[in-house]
Amino acid sequence: MFLRWFLFSLPLLALIAALAWWFWPRPKLPDAATVAAAYATPLPPPAHPLRVFHLGHSLVGRDMPAMLAELAGAGHRYELQLGWGTTLKAHWEPEETINGFDVENDTPRFRPAREAIGSGDYDAVVLTEMVELRDAIRYFDSPVYLRKWADLARAANPATQVYLYESWHPLDTAEGWLTRLDRDLPELWEGRLLLPDLARDVGDRPIHLIPAGQVLARFVRRIEELDGLDDVQDRSDLFARAPDGTQDQIHPSDLGNYLVALTHYAVLYGRSPIGLPSQLHRADGSPADAPTLDVARLMQETVWEVVTSLPKTGVAR
Repeated sequence: MFLRWFLFSLPLLALIAALAWWFWPRPKLPDAATVAAAYATPLPPPAHPLRVFHLGHSLVGRDMPAMLAELAGAGHRYELQLGWGTTLKAHWEPEETINGFDVENDTPRFRPAREAIGSGDYDAVVLTEMVELRDAIRYFDSPVYLRKWADLARAANPATQVYLYESWHPLDTAEGWLTRLDRDLPELWEGRLLLPDLARDVGDRPIHLIPAGQVLARFVRRIEELDGLDDVQDRSDLFARAPDGTQDQIHPSDLGNYLVALTHYAVLYGRSPIGLPSQLHRADGSPADAPTLDVARLMQETVWEVVTSLPKTGVAR
């Protein structure tokens, strides 16, 4: 009897959950003029190699920051703290459990996040939130903890730039992968995370955006319009596969990591990635699967088009 009632009630429960999300109190946002003014002046490209701290989870991973360092060249330094599906709250609160902590941080690149960001040692601090992002915002106070991490960086060093890394949801998300990428940037990454921080009057130190999700969306649309290009036939080729060939629905392959690393490079260095090398290495030093020259060129062009079209990246048009 209970099972029958439960199954009958599922559509109603889903509707209630959806309504609860949409009517959940919205944060105070700055007006359009304030947003435009905050991002009107692009950041100057750095005159020296950067030291970067990455805080997040497996959509950061170890390989992507290593590829970024290789793209940037000699002098680029980085450290990180990662987990599995880890929220900004879990990274901040000492009593919270970080799943996968020992595995993901078993690397010389690990540095405890609170110590690292509070040290003022970094030119750039790159933060990201777990997905499902709606759950992170509703249940794990994402805007609060983004602000805490950003304020820690700002207080430690007035020259540190803080970035929000926009990631993506699983390929098999029920609402449609491209639909989520199109919708989540204005509604969630910006509307619930980036802009509420700006509404606090942070002066000339707004958080800037690394739009990896938008780059993936545009690149996938181009590839699928072409019916594939060389070794990238569709979106699935940007994502990993298990040894038995099973498709990983969310974690990037070497090709996906290369595209995301190019996006980080373009934003952090304010320079075009066109012409950068395509044969890179994973964090363990092994050669990564490289895109063909035509695929690499299309990736690089797509990155630069997206990054220079969004003022919140801080990159000049």
